[in-house]
Amino acid sequence: MNFEKVVFAFFILLALTLNFGFFLGVLDDPTHHHAFELFAALIVSLVATVMKFGDRTPVGSVLLASSLVADLQLIAAALVWGITLYGIGVPLSSGVTASIVSLSGGALLANIVSVVLLIMETFVARR
Repeated sequence: MNFEKVVFAFFILLALTLNFGFFLGVLDDPTHHHAFELFAALIVSLVATVMKFGDRTPVGSVLLASSLVADLQLIAAALVWGITLYGIGVPLSSGVTASIVSLSGGALLANIVSVVLLIMETFVARR
């Protein structure tokens, strides 16, 4: 067993599960989505992206691209949240919450692509 691959897969899966945890709930209800969960999803996603920079395979390029998409979506969600609360100074409305959760849903989809590619690469490497 390669410890480096275990850590790599761990961060990819953790990024997916944290993102899913934030995404799950009523779309427009701010009480179902916590800022710290979005922050954790963003930080782990950024760590997973940095880990993907070393892979020079064609699959590695798609893994990196999907991770960059997830990062951008999560950064956009965090910016919308931060600008709404601290820039404008208004509480989260159902419309703003729906936008934040929708952006994290895009990141969730990109993370699912990463996990599917990781699983496919693992099956191909074993044969």
